[in-house]
Amino acid sequence: MRFALDNGFKRPMTAAVEQRRSSGGSRGGPRRDSGSRGGDRGGPSRGGSSSRGGSRGGGRGFQEMSVDLSKLVNKAQPSEDVEVYVPTHAFADFAIDERLKANISAKGYVNPTPIQDQSIPHVLLGKDIVGIANTGTGKTAAFLIPLIDKVLKFRALGQDERVLIMVPTRELAIQIEAEFFGFAKGLSLASVTCVGGANIVPQIRVLKRNPAFVIGTPGRLKDLMERRDLNLANFGTVVLDEADRMLDMGFIDDMRFIMGTMRKERHTLFFSATMSRDIQALIGAFLKDPVSVSVKTRETSHTIDQDVVQVHHSQKFDKLVELLKQEGFDKVLVFGRTKHGVERLAKDLRSVGVKADSIHGNKTHSARQKALIAFKRGDARVLTATDVAARGLDISSVSHVINYDLPSTYEDYTHRIGRTGRAGAVGKALTFIP
Repeated sequence: MRFALDNGFKRPMTAAVEQRRSSGGSRGGPRRDSGSRGGDRGGPSRGGSSSRGGSRGGGRGFQEMSVDLSKLVNKAQPSEDVEVYVPTHAFADFAIDERLKANISAKGYVNPTPIQDQSIPHVLLGKDIVGIANTGTGKTAAFLIPLIDKVLKFRALGQDERVLIMVPTRELAIQIEAEFFGFAKGLSLASVTCVGGANIVPQIRVLKRNPAFVIGTPGRLKDLMERRDLNLANFGTVVLDEADRMLDMGFIDDMRFIMGTMRKERHTLFFSATMSRDIQALIGAFLKDPVSVSVKTRETSHTIDQDVVQVHHSQKFDKLVELLKQEGFDKVLVFGRTKHGVERLAKDLRSVGVKADSIHGNKTHSARQKALIAFKRGDARVLTATDVAARGLDISSVSHVINYDLPSTYEDYTHRIGRTGRAGAVGKALTFIP
């Protein structure tokens, strides 16, 4: 194996990662990172190490990704070397409610991102959409803005239009609702977030008031429907966000059940980062003559510096602490394989004076939100996480993503590192390999 030295790390240039079995869930079947029925079922139960020095595996079911390591080593491109997208529209150009335009302007939005620029006009015309885009490209605003306008227009005609937004994880649902509040300020539109791990009673209470927007995870939505607290018969619009992730987490049956209760003549928006054969089958089943909008240009963002760190299992923790002592490691997201492992890793980091917290499926809803808020505010400099945090979360100014344990696929890798290098900032991603 040849190595090139870069920043003090040994970099394998031509080797491939060998497949190894370790503890966790196998990819392909339902992998539920939450123990209670009706929740979002979290994420893959495969993030984290089992001890301070890292786990050697020994379990069954988990398979690390097999990939040419050169795909994990990339230099961020200077912004001047990247082709600048010139939008066709400005937000002020869209034929939407003036109050909504004012809220968009108040958030500092002037020009739409590619997915927004190309999707919003079609959504405003009532067309079904299949949007394929990298993480962090502004998909949430791409559907919230035109759908808020749609509801307002229906109300102006004395009609009641309601929107269902289905997402894979509770964190993403909460994040979407926070975005909704910003866009819908002063518009007298209500929403409710229906996710597992949170008290169902307040969710039922808000549902009784028929909010215009219902945002939820498949498991909790299905539970509410079975309890007859949620009736989708009068919902004319549905958004399936991170559809590939919901499929990967084993939610296909719940998705089919939920969609089967909605009226057949509906407006469906479908967003995914990938276009697999299974995703194509879902599109065929759920959408009617959709417009395809694809703005995915490369597998990983050009704003992310990627490198590998060769380190023995027994030395992983010490190497992590060594890195965290270096200048620039200001806000670090560390991905591991198992729930127990990332929890232990956060405790071990705290024991050596590093302000760290953790997020995984064994934590309660409130504990997960508390950890996220601490990380966002800077009260915790390091957040250790399973892949429950790999998608959808928009946490600003993450300086580094560290793959303490390898994920099971390259797709998961791209979503993990997509938490850094957002909004044009340069981020860094490091992957530990033995």
